[in-house]
Amino acid sequence: MRKFASGLSLAIVFSACFSAAASSLDWADVSQDVVVIGEFHDNPHHHDVQAEALRQMSPKAVVYEMLTPQEAQHLGGVARTPQAMRVAVDGQVQWSNIEDYAEVLAESPVMMGAALPRDTVRAAFHAGAAQVFGEDAAAFGLDGPLLQSELDRRKQLQFEAHCQAMPLEMMGGMVEAQRLRDAAFARTVLEAVDNYGTPVVLITGNGHARSDWGVPAALAMARPGLTVLSVAQGEEGRPPQGEFDTILTSPPAVRSGDPCAAFD
Repeated sequence: MRKFASGLSLAIVFSACFSAAASSLDWADVSQDVVVIGEFHDNPHHHDVQAEALRQMSPKAVVYEMLTPQEAQHLGGVARTPQAMRVAVDGQVQWSNIEDYAEVLAESPVMMGAALPRDTVRAAFHAGAAQVFGEDAAAFGLDGPLLQSELDRRKQLQFEAHCQAMPLEMMGGMVEAQRLRDAAFARTVLEAVDNYGTPVVLITGNGHARSDWGVPAALAMARPGLTVLSVAQGEEGRPPQGEFDTILTSPPAVRSGDPCAAFD
């Protein structure tokens, strides 16, 4: 089952000075070709914001980090109501809290899944993102090493995201897996743009929504003429880390227990 670290993610500490903070956004006025909407995966308020964004924007297609292509195809034939989506995802979608996305899914005219097979992500950990991604790796910025300063920052973030349960020395592989997923999500977004037109929305975690090294950065390399809006969602007292065009703030999710307890 695909899971997330509810208490610690790639976006956990502070907002970047390059981002504009806001409590809401007039989605009907958004004009970019692609809108990347981040989230804390376990915050229902963030899903409410995403559903409202889709209602106002009426995108041509919505790409989901949470869905595989096969799962998205399965949901494509389901009636666009939250209840129908809750029934359809039960036992058919592996993302651990996918039922919380029912209203978002119900507002999606076309759904595309961007999730990669676990074995593919694991291969990037060992062999590197470029080798696993294939011949278009250079187009998405995977063909060269990261600057050492960026690599060190990203390794530390991965170390914290995994509750310091794995050696810091292993985090280079986790960074490569993250780079692979950023590029794969960007590739699926471009497929949506080419097949259905714009605007296209990507629903993903805040770490992938970062404009400095996430999906927006990969899109800028692969399709420089595409306009992209990156929107992060934080919580009161817990803003996301990274560079974004806009940061929205919601009440915190109700969480129980220590998210790192599973690593003890």
